[in-house]
Amino acid sequence: MRSEEYLYQYHERYGYTSIVNPKSSKLNIIEFGILRLGSKEKYQDKAKNSELVLVVLSGICKVESDGEILNPVGYRKDVFSGLPYAVYIPQNTTYTVTGERDVEIAVCKGEVHSPQSTIHSPQLITPNQVKCRTVGRENFKREVRDIVGEDFPARVLLVGETLSPPGNWSSFPPHKHDENNLPQEACLEELYYFKVTPKQGFGIQGIYTSTKKVDNTFYVHDSSVVIIPEGYHPVVAAPGYSLYYLWVLAGNTRFLKFSEDPVHSWIK
Repeated sequence: MRSEEYLYQYHERYGYTSIVNPKSSKLNIIEFGILRLGSKEKYQDKAKNSELVLVVLSGICKVESDGEILNPVGYRKDVFSGLPYAVYIPQNTTYTVTGERDVEIAVCKGEVHSPQSTIHSPQLITPNQVKCRTVGRENFKREVRDIVGEDFPARVLLVGETLSPPGNWSSFPPHKHDENNLPQEACLEELYYFKVTPKQGFGIQGIYTSTKKVDNTFYVHDSSVVIIPEGYHPVVAAPGYSLYYLWVLAGNTRFLKFSEDPVHSWIK
């Protein structure tokens, strides 16, 4: 398997950078990019046939749409320094983002084929609306932050953050969500966007299937992107380095239902 089919690297630049989309990857629904703006810089776009979740990774901005102004949006220095602000943008919505200071925003898009959302204007998601939980124990303990969860009336997207302490595993026991087999499993494609501190660090991402049709590992660094169209996908932080990843899931059935690898599920 070629790593370029699953592993991408974002290089910092101002403006919007599309990193992954259905035309250039194995994903069918998700488009992902990074928007960087300086103070007073503006970016305007229209959601068209996709819904969006804008996650402020660092800095502060304001978002305007249909005469409504959401301001301020964001506050944290980086993803390791507090909970996120986010904005949900429904399909067919024009929006403008203005940097209040240097700001980095993850732009998570999910193509919608079902009817128009019942949400007709952007929705601000504040840190006190983000649901935090501790998952796992010992050296596979991590913090999970649900930004757009199952209870949010989105059409296809589920979005959140995971922080793994140095040396700890995440997405463990390994799980997958590539088959519609409810109530046990829902079919959802996924994408991870990584941050590492200290910045020179790394993590290791695995993706494999039970048949070994897919069986590979990748070194991930600060601003790496990994797509997960199928398979189990454990990840581990190198000793001494904290690992963050933004996770974006999308599917026509928005349930966080997954199957664990039976070989490793005993660890729980």
